[in-house]
Amino acid sequence: MEIKKKGGIIPMVYHAKTDIILAIIIFLLVWMFGAIPLFLFIRSLSTVIIMSMVFIISVVFIWWYANSIKFVFCENYLLVKGGPFKSKIPYQSITRVSPTTDKYTGYLISSSDKGLEIFYKTAAHGSIKILPKDKMKFILELKKRCPNAQIPHNQIFD
Repeated sequence: MEIKKKGGIIPMVYHAKTDIILAIIIFLLVWMFGAIPLFLFIRSLSTVIIMSMVFIISVVFIWWYANSIKFVFCENYLLVKGGPFKSKIPYQSITRVSPTTDKYTGYLISSSDKGLEIFYKTAAHGSIKILPKDKMKFILELKKRCPNAQIPHNQIFD
């Protein structure tokens, strides 16, 4: 249910389930593979300062991305946002929703849960994978806004 406010409707927001440990592991792996070759070239204090700044910027970016993933039900579209990345999915273009066990693609940072795959006509790859914290509430809201989408009633979305 959306709440009406003076200037219009406040969109419904669902936050993503994130696995902070996995985000830290991803960050460390990426940084280690990028930093190890640079250690061979450490010859001055300026190199250490530059590497420290890259480290700090990397930490901030990965933390921001992992903690900002959200799904916003706007009036005419579903907005999927994570860090600087956004996808606007018009409700009329959503064709199907199904569970997915593909853990490491799309807008999800999780190592343990199963996500949702939303298929829509305007997608570059045909679908997007997401992991809202409360999947059942999310699916119920999606059913209201996309009555023509194929969302099986007997499907388990745990």
